[in-house]
Amino acid sequence: MPATPIRFAASRDGVRLAYVAEGSGPPVVKAAHWLSHIEFDTDSPVWRHWLRDWAAEHRLWRYDERGCGLSDRAPADLSFESWVNDLEAVVDASGLERFALLGVSQGGAVALAYAARHPERVSHLVLYGAYARGRLVRDRSPAAREEADLMQRLVRLGWGRDNEAFRALFTAQFIPGGTLEQLRWFNELQRRSATPEDAARFLDEFNRLDVTALAAQVRCPTLVLHARDDQRVPFDEGRLLAGLIPHAHFVPLDSRNHVLLDEPAWPVFMATVRQFLSADAHAERSPRPGASAGDWTPRERQVLDLIARGVDNAGIADALRLSSKTVRNHVSLVYDKLQVHSRGSAVVRAREIGFGTVSRAPQLRG
Repeated sequence: MPATPIRFAASRDGVRLAYVAEGSGPPVVKAAHWLSHIEFDTDSPVWRHWLRDWAAEHRLWRYDERGCGLSDRAPADLSFESWVNDLEAVVDASGLERFALLGVSQGGAVALAYAARHPERVSHLVLYGAYARGRLVRDRSPAAREEADLMQRLVRLGWGRDNEAFRALFTAQFIPGGTLEQLRWFNELQRRSATPEDAARFLDEFNRLDVTALAAQVRCPTLVLHARDDQRVPFDEGRLLAGLIPHAHFVPLDSRNHVLLDEPAWPVFMATVRQFLSADAHAERSPRPGASAGDWTPRERQVLDLIARGVDNAGIADALRLSSKTVRNHVSLVYDKLQVHSRGSAVVRAREIGFGTVSRAPQLRG
């Protein structure tokens, strides 16, 4: 079986990001998280079922975070803002217009921030093991600070050594229910994924992460899942996150693994996600009452007519002399009014209510 081609995207500051696309179907982008290596993960006993089951029904896009895996190591900037910029860069390089977004662990905060900033591009948001507040945001006590400092020192001292004892401490937090094979693989992943110095820098940024204010700005359908006995991110943080996002659904899972293994909770996770996505797709086929040909502003009518004619966003921007961001905002509003979440559904619905005909051709340039 041929290897999946690895591509590279450049972030705003020039950092190169390695990414791949696998499977077929509606697009899903997995926001990057700590401890990844897109090549090493492919045949992983820890991640194999994730890649297999998501790619079976979707075109899955995933990438290595800056400082991890095949992306550039030792970047000058390793901030939360740089992680969001990297997601933007991969999405743009992939040519994706609208997609579902998956965020796992700290990648959940990155996915949330992207969804809040780009509502026109994210159709639905799935978060697992995610959190809105880093360790030192949810607990500002001296004891928490001392523990955080100790963990960083351990990483700097033992992360790159052949002796697995230091890395086993982290493995026990991520997959306490793992088999011996899975535990050994995860120990090796840590060594391969990042240098000791970068790993310590990641930990420092995780500790200070705070997206509580951004959570209230998410507008897409959102599903939050969390293991009841998660040993890395407390269950209450997942519940808090779901409460911060308007109308989010929260689903507890019976597991103690921060990374869900191929365990009884896994098919529950996938069935829940599948139902969530298909219920949202069904909603696209039931447009909001009153979204008829007469319920639009003049600008919306122009945009909708061009959508019905199959014109993409760049073409709409050129035709109406608007910026690409303004067009995305108009398209997002049109999607909301039609209650659809894809370009294809918007085209069909627009034609159903009479747009895209010669008689409705907008005045494009004057």
